[in-house]
Amino acid sequence: MLNPVDDSFLAVLRDKLPAATFRDTAPHYLEEPRGRYHGIAGQILAPACTEDVSVILRACHEAIIPVIPYGGGTGLVGGQLAHDLPAPVILSLERMTQIRAMDAAGGTMVAEAGVILQKVQEAAAEENMLFPMSLASEGTARIGGCLATNAGGVNVIRYGNTRDLCLGIEAVLPTGQIIRGLSGLRKDNIGYDLRHLLIGSEGSLGVITAASLKLAPMPTDRATGLFVVDNPEAALGLLGLARQIVGDSLSAFELIARAGLEFLEEVGPKQRLPFKELPNWLCLVDLGVSGEAKAEEALLTLFEAALEAGLCEDGAISQSETQRTAFWAIRENIPQGNRRIGSIASHDISIPVARIPEFIEEGRAAIAALGPFRINSFGHLGDGNLHYNVFPPKGGSRDEYNTLRSKITQTVHDLTHAYGGSVSAEHGVGRLKVEDQDRYGDPGLLFGMRAIKSALDPHGIMNPGAVLVAN
Repeated sequence: MLNPVDDSFLAVLRDKLPAATFRDTAPHYLEEPRGRYHGIAGQILAPACTEDVSVILRACHEAIIPVIPYGGGTGLVGGQLAHDLPAPVILSLERMTQIRAMDAAGGTMVAEAGVILQKVQEAAAEENMLFPMSLASEGTARIGGCLATNAGGVNVIRYGNTRDLCLGIEAVLPTGQIIRGLSGLRKDNIGYDLRHLLIGSEGSLGVITAASLKLAPMPTDRATGLFVVDNPEAALGLLGLARQIVGDSLSAFELIARAGLEFLEEVGPKQRLPFKELPNWLCLVDLGVSGEAKAEEALLTLFEAALEAGLCEDGAISQSETQRTAFWAIRENIPQGNRRIGSIASHDISIPVARIPEFIEEGRAAIAALGPFRINSFGHLGDGNLHYNVFPPKGGSRDEYNTLRSKITQTVHDLTHAYGGSVSAEHGVGRLKVEDQDRYGDPGLLFGMRAIKSALDPHGIMNPGAVLVAN
């Protein structure tokens, strides 16, 4: 049985840790972006080094006190807070913000878990290198949280998820044992790969304190195109054509629905579109090329081929970095428009890419059978990740339909499962989707996960209630 933080436990820690480790319980530690959960805390602890993390976890293991690891607080599935536990330790990595090493020649960087993602990007750029992970929350998300959730973003089609961008980790297990695996070797086949086990575990098996990150060469030229397509099937055809024509220089391929553009018109932030009328569907295609190649020319070649193939009706190609940024702003502001409208239910799903058009159409019919809802289906078509969000009719409020939220989500998730997809593409499981994990997860996989959890965290102190339903 888990125990709450109490004065005697804190007295032990105060003898072992610097005073700066102890933080007041500010509201942001207990909130999450969608307002679905409000957490509790016994004590906020913000260690400045890995050894202090070890002291904290060893003490919590011995006293059987729950620990909630906390990064930037940007998670969307409730993994960073708990509302139904004995008062826990919230372990924040906010003071571990050092970039310990940079090896541009080897294409690696060692960053502590508390470094903001944007700072990692900027440090790489200073060496004319690229850390290619890009998220809407990159100005506040911390690299430790990105690793803990195996975050995705817009560049997965070319560079992969966070797991693909990490060569090694330093971490602390629940007993306080430190794993020192920051060598950054690209070939190392000694023993089990605990790095990949801890990445994506959402703090349920330990705390990542630093990582050796993989850098990529900085593209010499970039450009972005907006392609008007008639439907998702045409978008899929355009994706295939893009792979043929531009190959590995394809960095992002985003699908944007008319609904998302209408939301921006309705509630803002207002965007300037390079088209007279709102398109039904829009594809944002981003290229990064090297050497003497020109990204704008490659996009123009793609556009002409798409027109000839009947896959595209209109388009615009960025003529400058300013215009490229403006095109991306259209895509990046869609979540903000969604929040202002207020979704009844939001879903982060992945579908086999070839079946996405079919899924979108069947999903539309299934949701229409539940009520007069609006659907904004958008996201990373290149890697099969859709953000499939359901909204009230125009003039309505999501609160009017809260009683249907569970039914809507089950409808979307049942259909996702039937299509061989995943109900958690890039946001993680957290607490929001633990029952979905039990419902849709493979029994053998769940058995193995529980066995690993029991072996590494026998008292169940690490982020209890996240990822796995508590036994």
